Amino acid sequence: MPAAYAASTENSRGRRYPETRPFLRSEFQRDRDRVIHSSAFRRLEYKTQVFVNHEGDMFRTRLTHSLEVSQIGRTIARALELDEDLTEAICLAHDLGHTPFGHAGQDILNECMKDHGGFEHNMQSLRVVDRLEEKYAAFPGLNLCFETREGILKHCSRMDAASLGDLGARFLNGTQPGLEAQVANFADEIAYNNHDVDDGLRSGLITVEQLRQCRLFRTHHDATVKQWPGLTSRRLTHEVIRGMINRQVMDLISATLVKIAAHTPRTIDDVRGAGESLVVLSPDMGEMQLELKRFLRANLYRHEYVINMTRKAAVIIRSLFGAYCSAPEQMPEGFREQDAERDQGYGRDVLQRRIADYIAGMTDRFAIAEYERLYGAHDGHARFLDATINHL
Repeated sequence: MPAAYAASTENSRGRRYPETRPFLRSEFQRDRDRVIHSSAFRRLEYKTQVFVNHEGDMFRTRLTHSLEVSQIGRTIARALELDEDLTEAICLAHDLGHTPFGHAGQDILNECMKDHGGFEHNMQSLRVVDRLEEKYAAFPGLNLCFETREGILKHCSRMDAASLGDLGARFLNGTQPGLEAQVANFADEIAYNNHDVDDGLRSGLITVEQLRQCRLFRTHHDATVKQWPGLTSRRLTHEVIRGMINRQVMDLISATLVKIAAHTPRTIDDVRGAGESLVVLSPDMGEMQLELKRFLRANLYRHEYVINMTRKAAVIIRSLFGAYCSAPEQMPEGFREQDAERDQGYGRDVLQRRIADYIAGMTDRFAIAEYERLYGAHDGHARFLDATINHL
């Protein structure tokens, strides 16, 4: 049974459009199911995590990443006596608004939109579930509960927050989201740090010797080698990473229980008004996690090969944006026509926002195909698929 300070159907702030309560499911289970059945969720299968989808079947995509985040999140939520279904719904939905080509795609689309309100994938994920999904007769989007939407919106500028009413209030008044949202945020970090280590090693872009600079990796690597001498490299890597994930999860649970005990929240409103996040890592684990993040940024995300893919992604995103601005008829009818609910609040920037919606919803391979359709396969940049690593 969830703790008194956990989210629940009884203390939920509800949905934007009232609905009859579900039969045999909780409100948060309904949210999770709606996310899983959404078009945006299915498209995550062909969206980049670090490596573009065609580079190898064994690398993470946004979809497999989201599934891994949800499992870590559920484990933590169960240990902390929180609502597991809400935690899972947030974890599964957190990347729905991500562009093709990973963070590179987001950065370039934000650059294209700099004079039109910018682009940020958290805000886009919220836009997907609030407006862009077209499933139900009675309302736009998925009509998710406030608590799920709250968890999806991890970051938000003050300007955007001011337009979001109650949902954006915490970014203006310094309050916190519920514990389930806080857990989902940490589950995301734990998943991508450790699984990017796995993918980086598999690709050959980083090595075990390099990673041993990081205390978290070195501790688990050396202990595993000592316990299982002669283990094959793939099994060794898996054992090390599962040990790293387990240690971070256990540390987070222990440190969070201490923090909760210090604040003694009795309701979810006490959690929101605590003045700080109650879901935390210990200081020592926080330092080790930061060291690992810095290593990945310097040695994997800024690797020459990844930077080369980023340059090609930039050409594609910029070119698509420019083509649709010049000739909106190149987009499907649904993105050309006016829609008062979808376009609310965008004034003169409606066309650019629709273009951003269309591009953000693309998979990697669709974006490549669209570029080749619009600019011709003879163009050198269109040969995106030629730039693969031979040994992947």
